[in-house]
This record gives sequence, structure tokens and C-alpha cells, in this order.
Amino acid sequence: MLFNVLYPFADQVGLFNLFRYITFRTGGAVLTALVVSFVVGPSLIRWLRARQGEGQPIREDGPQSHRIKKKGTPTMGGTLILLALSIATLLWADLRSGYVWVVLLITLGFGGIGLIDDYQKLTRRSSRGLSGRMKLLLQTGMALAAAGCIALITGGELGTGLAIPFFKNLLLPLGPLFFVLAAFIMVGSSNAVNLTDGLDGLAIVPTMIAGGCFLLIAYLVGNAIFANYLGIPFVPGAGELSVFCGALVGASLGFLWFNAPPAMVFMGDTGSLSAGGALGAVAVITKHELVLAVIGGLFVLETVSVIVQVASFKLTGKRVFRMAPLHHHFEQKGWEEPTIVIRFWIIAVILALIGLSTLKLR
Repeated sequence: MLFNVLYPFADQVGLFNLFRYITFRTGGAVLTALVVSFVVGPSLIRWLRARQGEGQPIREDGPQSHRIKKKGTPTMGGTLILLALSIATLLWADLRSGYVWVVLLITLGFGGIGLIDDYQKLTRRSSRGLSGRMKLLLQTGMALAAAGCIALITGGELGTGLAIPFFKNLLLPLGPLFFVLAAFIMVGSSNAVNLTDGLDGLAIVPTMIAGGCFLLIAYLVGNAIFANYLGIPFVPGAGELSVFCGALVGASLGFLWFNAPPAMVFMGDTGSLSAGGALGAVAVITKHELVLAVIGGLFVLETVSVIVQVASFKLTGKRVFRMAPLHHHFEQKGWEEPTIVIRFWIIAVILALIGLSTLKLR
């Protein structure tokens, strides 16, 4: 909004010329989201605690220690992320960008699904909220609509193409299959982050790391000179998503202040579904769908651990892990929660660096 309101007067006020630079507005989005989190966070947490009483219901089939350590901690903290992210994006992004609106709406839409899920868990005093089928149905419908908008805004073969990492300007035309793939990436990313969200601070830092990586990717993809030099697809207008990713980084960092062990609040499905959906949507727009699987590799590992566990138990009656997702397996082995969280953060950083290397290794 500041860009749309102030930049037209740059000829009269030289300072307003700063708003033409995506880097300046991205920095502003990071700081704004962070400040909003710090200002709103304490009162929001107090309100959630007063309203929720006993806090988030703890899974009966989860680690027994959680019933003691995490009892009474309020959930729906993802509302803080969504609030900070939305304010910062609307304030600093160019609101003429269709990409910004698509990503923001898919983020809020997935967050709304998570909010309903969290609310049902609280009112029923159960770890079960919306049925898995209903969540997938709602997410898929939103994701397909977003994929259609993305293809329309991008246009041409680029709109429905799939970029292949490690190859310069190699675009695989998918046609109608693009919509299926795009929806799968957004829904899959959303649920992968949701599965990872099981320990204090475990999901939010990898989300912040992935957001930072796609901040850079969006900036490079949206710049014709850098995109041509690196041999990656040039997507006009995608650079504006750097502002959104900056807001995501700032909101995540602000939320971490309250979610660091021992957590004062959990993000709940409100935060995890929305954050994952946001990353998936940005990856689709920037034509780095496959790179997301590397940068967000920790989320993939957690998801695969659940798939393997369920498949093994149904087929053989035996479990591969002591408990799934993967972080619970290490809890059952006796690892302390901070040890698991920090080591998983390290893995997330390593995978992010590998993912970013695909920009140059072509």
C-alpha cells in the first residue's frame, strides 16, 4: 500500500523513491511483521489462554511426557503469524500484483481451514478436529483455484510449465497436468508442515529458513538480468513475492519468540497449514516446485516417516519407527526435546543450502 500511495509522489519527495526498490520494501516487511508480533503477541496469548482454559488437547497416542509438559498451553497461535504477515504484506507490497493476492489468499484460506480444525478440537476437547477427508477436500479446492489464477497471470507455456533443476532454461510443458501438480504441491506442503509441528519451535524455524530461501529465489526469478545469468525461468512480477516472503520471515521470527521452549503458545493447524500453503504457492509461482522438496526437505522427511509407518503397520503389522512423525521416534529413544529441535534445525539449514545451490549448478 505504501508503494501505491507514496511512490507516485517520488518526483516531489525524493525519499519516496526508496519504495521502488523491492529490497527496501522487503526489509520493511520483515521489520513490520516482527514489530506487530511483539506488540500483539502478549495480549493475544493472554486472550487465548483465558478463552481456552485447559489449552490444546494433547494426543492420547503421542508421547506421554507431553501430557505433563505441554498441558494448558493455548493453541491457535497461528493467528498471530497470519495477522503480522497480512499487515506487513498489505503495507509494503505492490497491491497491483496478482501474485501477491493469490499467495496471500491461499495463505489465509488454508489458515481458515486450520482455524476451524483447531476450534473443533478445543470445543470437543479432543485431538481430532475436521476429518482428514474434509480438510483435503477444502485444501484441494482452494489450491486448484489458486493454480488456475497463477497460470492465467503468468500466461503462455511458462504458466503451465515445470522447471527442472540443474538444467538451464529447461521447461517441461505439463498442460492440464500443471493444475494437478500445483495443487498437490500446495496441499502437500501445507500438510507436511502440519506433521512437523509437534515440538516447541520445531516447525517455525524451518518455515522461516524456507521463507528466506524463497525470498531470494523470488527476487532472482523476477529480475530478467539475474534470471538470464543463472539460467532460471524469468517470471515477470514474481519479484514482488520477496516482500511477502520477507513478511513471512518476520512473522515467523516474531512467533518464535513466544514458541521457543518452553512454548507460551502453539501455532496449531491455523499456523502450520497456512505457512505450508504459502511456501507451496510461492514455489509454484517462481517455478521452483522441485527445489521446494529440497529446501523443505525436513518437512518431506517427517511426512515420509508417517507414510512408511502407516504402510508398514498395515502390510506387516510391524512399525519401522518407535513413533511417527520422526521427531517422536527420537523422543521415544530418550533424546531431550531441545536436542531434537536444534538438530532438526541444523538439518533444515543444510538442506536449504543444498536447495539454493541448484540456482548456480546448471
